Amino acid sequence: MKTIDLNCDFGESFGVYRLGKEEILPYITSVNIACGFHAGDPLVMRQTVQLAIRHGVAIGAHPGFPDLLGFGRRMMAVSPEEVYAYVVYQIGALAAFVKAEGGVMTHVKPHGALYNMAAKDARISEAIAKAVYDVDPTLILYGLAGSELIRAGQAQGLQTASEVFADRTYQADGSLTPRSDPQAIIADEDEAVKQVLMMVCDRHVRSVQG
Repeated sequence: MKTIDLNCDFGESFGVYRLGKEEILPYITSVNIACGFHAGDPLVMRQTVQLAIRHGVAIGAHPGFPDLLGFGRRMMAVSPEEVYAYVVYQIGALAAFVKAEGGVMTHVKPHGALYNMAAKDARISEAIAKAVYDVDPTLILYGLAGSELIRAGQAQGLQTASEVFADRTYQADGSLTPRSDPQAIIADEDEAVKQVLMMVCDRHVRSVQG
């Protein structure tokens, strides 16, 4: 029988802004917790770690660009050295809360524009993989299936998890359709389920180009 990790981004509230609902926690197996750059704040990070531990959900860091206004979805001109520092900083922040609450951090998944850049840019993906390895070589690196990030993680000696999306459409090259495209999101639940079954059972996906 095939099993999958049902993963979800979480802890994206900050200040007076509330995003996401904890009611989904009983139905997922792992969370990627925002670390304060694109979303989240120290109080939300701690509360989200507590919730994840309470529900027995695997905890991962979700580092992104320092871009609250753009929710980390805007591309930034950054060097590999900057990316390395951003990722180490954010993993360290979440790891402190996880340790304080008696939990275990299991993985790292980049967010938004950083995730998309790492899927195609070898220098960015290598910086992320090195940052994860240098902080904790036992952490699993999540990345888009078939991406540069997965290759960089494996080359660095990390365990990797190749990710597919239920509610996002794909381009012919295997990349995600940009959110600016009207076809980027699959809103129909039945279509999302159909895509997941195709990816998991048949190991392929239909692109928007057909």
